[in-house]
Amino acid sequence: MNKIQQLNKLRQIRKIARLLDTAIGIPGTKFRIGLDPILGLIPGGGDLVGAAISAYMIYLASSFGLEKSQISKMIQNIALETTVGFVPIVGDFFDAYFKANIRNLDINAKLSNIGSMF
Repeated sequence: MNKIQQLNKLRQIRKIARLLDTAIGIPGTKFRIGLDPILGLIPGGGDLVGAAISAYMIYLASSFGLEKSQISKMIQNIALETTVGFVPIVGDFFDAYFKANIRNLDINAKLSNIGSMF
C-alpha cells in the first residue's frame, strides 16, 4: 500500500469514528454525540449495526501494522460498548460518553499520527 492509499484509508477511518461518536454537537454545550447512541435507540439491532460499522473501522485499521494487543483492545472497546448498549436507556448514555471509536482511533500513536509522517 502506498502513502496516498494509507492517507485515504486513514481519512476513511477518521470519518467513521467521528460519524459514530462526535458528529452532532449538543447546543449550548461542548458535548458531542454521534450516530452510535442514536442507532442504539433502534430496538432489536441498532447496537449491532453500530458494532458492524465499528468492526469495519477495525478492519481498515488492521492494515496499518498494529500489534495484536492493539487490535484486541479495539475489539474489546467495541464489545463493551455493544454489550452495555443492549441495556435500554443506560446503554445509550454509555454509548454517548464512552466513544469506543474515538478511543480506537487514539489507541496507537502510529495510526493517529500517520498523516504527519507524509
